[in-house]
Amino acid sequence: MTAGLVFATWAKPDSESGSLFTLIYSLKWYLAAVCLIMTVIFSFRTMDKGERTTWLDETWHYAKLIIPLLFIGVFAAGFLLGRPGHEGVIPSSIIESLVGGNSFSSVLTASVIGALMYFATLTEIPILQGLMGAGMGKGPALALLLSGPALSLPSMLVIRSVIGTKKTLVYICLVIIMSVCAGMIYGKF
Repeated sequence: MTAGLVFATWAKPDSESGSLFTLIYSLKWYLAAVCLIMTVIFSFRTMDKGERTTWLDETWHYAKLIIPLLFIGVFAAGFLLGRPGHEGVIPSSIIESLVGGNSFSSVLTASVIGALMYFATLTEIPILQGLMGAGMGKGPALALLLSGPALSLPSMLVIRSVIGTKKTLVYICLVIIMSVCAGMIYGKF
C-alpha cells in the first residue's frame, strides 16, 4: 500500500535526474495500479470477510475525518500565502526575510516556529507548499516539517504536566536541535 502511494505521488524529475527516476515517473500510474492490485490480492489472502469490511470501514472513517482538514489547510494556505503569481495576506517578502534561503538563522526560525505551532494532520503539507512558494528555503521547510508534528504549544504543556519542566525543556531542545541539524544538512545538498 505504501509503495502505491509513493508511486502515485512521484513528482516529475528534474532534467538533471537519472534515467531511473524519469522511467519511474513515466510508469508511475501503472506501478501504482500494480501495487493496488497486490494490496487487494493480499487482503483477500490474509483477511476474512469481516476483517476486510472492518478495514474498509476504518479507512472510510479516517478519510472522512482527514479530508475536511486537508481542504481547510489548502484554503488557509492559499488565503494567507497566496498562489503562484499572486500575493496573499502575508507578503512573500516577510516569508523570505524570516525563512528564505538555507542559513542557520532561517532554519532555526523555522524549527522554533514549527515547534510552537499546532498542525492538524495533513495540513502541514499544503501550508509548507504555500510557504515554499512564497520564498521559504528547502532546509527551513524540512526543519518546520520535522519540528511541527513533533511539538506544539498544547503538547508542551501536557508533556510538562507528565514528565516535569526540566525533562520537557530537554525534549523541546532536542526536537529543535535535531530538526535544525536535518534542515541544515538538507539545505546544503
